[in-house]
Amino acid sequence: MSISTLIDTNVLIDVWGPGGASTEWSADAIASCRSEGALVVNQIVWAELAPLIATEAQLKRATDMLEIAREPLPWAAAFLAGVTHSRYRRAGGLRERTLPDFFIGAHAAVAGHRLLTRDAPRYRSYFPELEIISPETHP
Repeated sequence: MSISTLIDTNVLIDVWGPGGASTEWSADAIASCRSEGALVVNQIVWAELAPLIATEAQLKRATDMLEIAREPLPWAAAFLAGVTHSRYRRAGGLRERTLPDFFIGAHAAVAGHRLLTRDAPRYRSYFPELEIISPETHP
């Protein structure tokens, strides 16, 4: 059975940005998820990666090298992101946690993807049904 995984921006920044404490974990996690099924990013992740890579053609080549597919955000995910973000704000959530994070979590939830991220608590709070691959769950 093939399992698809939506990759959060922070994991790709670990791999393509300046090396850091999470670089090895993120690279290994991407390879592990790829061995189990499709890897996916959406428009939100694509936009967040834009400042990291000089041109869109280079970003496309980088994602192609890792066999990462680009998948459009489903309309149902956009609605879910709006509802969960509103719930977060009403509960006193700070502006630092912006709507794009909710788009990423909602997309994974609606499309049936796992989510590969280093920010598991951020997503677990608002998408409890979502399978999350993180340093806490897969050290």
